[in-house]
Amino acid sequence: MRIIRGSRKGKILYPPPNLPVRPTTDAAKEGLFNIIEHNWEIDGLKVLDLFAGTGNISLEFVSRGCAEVIAIDHNARCIDWIRDVARQLKFENLYTIRSDVFAHISKPGRKHHIIFADPPYELQETLKIPDLVFNNNFLYPGGWLIIEHSEEFDFSAHPNFLRKKEYGKVNFSFFSGPD
Repeated sequence: MRIIRGSRKGKILYPPPNLPVRPTTDAAKEGLFNIIEHNWEIDGLKVLDLFAGTGNISLEFVSRGCAEVIAIDHNARCIDWIRDVARQLKFENLYTIRSDVFAHISKPGRKHHIIFADPPYELQETLKIPDLVFNNNFLYPGGWLIIEHSEEFDFSAHPNFLRKKEYGKVNFSFFSGPD
């Protein structure tokens, strides 16, 4: 796992082998961030990373200049790993929360510019994420929700769906609320 761009560009990280995760591939992550950077000025963004796992996406956002990134995962080992790496890299604006993601987004919370969710590919509750995020007002006006998922899921009928982008077996669905 490596950080592609920003203040820690090229930094290679070695997560413990016993973490129950499937990190986003470098190629998919690079494609994702190309889309984000063509639509957003990353400096100053507030980002929420759901199902953070190794913190791969959180660390990339912080390295590229986000004002604040909150990483949420239910696994204590994942949260401890992200905290340790953030400390080592001196990322003072990366915060971690150990919580069930669905419990966290089932009630109104803080607003974010971008929410990234990378649930386990087989998790059927993935289909609930857009409604929970939009019904509980987690995004600033015009903010994006991005869900990484398997080809099994089709979000195109959702009223907030923008587009889907595929990188091999990695699929990203993009959603946006009203401006």
